[in-house]
Amino acid sequence: MAATRLHALRVNARELLRQPGLEKRIELSIPATDLGVEDERITGDVSVDLTATSTVDGVTVRGTVSLPWRTACRRCLVDVTGVATAEVDETYHDQPDPRGDGFELVGDQIDLAGAVREYVVLELPHDQLCREACAGICPLCGADLNDGPCDCDTSVRDERWAALDALRLDDGPADADAADG
Repeated sequence: MAATRLHALRVNARELLRQPGLEKRIELSIPATDLGVEDERITGDVSVDLTATSTVDGVTVRGTVSLPWRTACRRCLVDVTGVATAEVDETYHDQPDPRGDGFELVGDQIDLAGAVREYVVLELPHDQLCREACAGICPLCGADLNDGPCDCDTSVRDERWAALDALRLDDGPADADAADG
């Protein structure tokens, strides 16, 4: 079954190149594991919606690759979900482009599975927040600080500076009068 779904990601380039302007639509949902991507953040199938269009000297592939995901907020650890969408714009040429743009057409087919796999891996979220102002969790008791403050003393104290706590400076009004006079 996986091979059948991957076969749908192959485009007959020679057939398209017979006439510039011909299009082939590639629209399918495929499990990420069929693409060789195993990641617990992916919660559903990868949706592929691409159009391969022949040009005078190659084939352009444009469209979107999207996938649903779930991960933990990096501050408070609640589940965060979303859909990652990548805009695809690739070019395949008969002859290598001297500028290095695009890919060389090798053989009669373009296998888009590798490109789709790359887009999936690149679009997976990292370091997500449930909201921009997430307060996180208390490092001592583990309370969710988004629900309100806890009673823990979380002030950071460096004992090497403890002797300065007893230091009292005379910055009172008497010193100000002496400086003026």
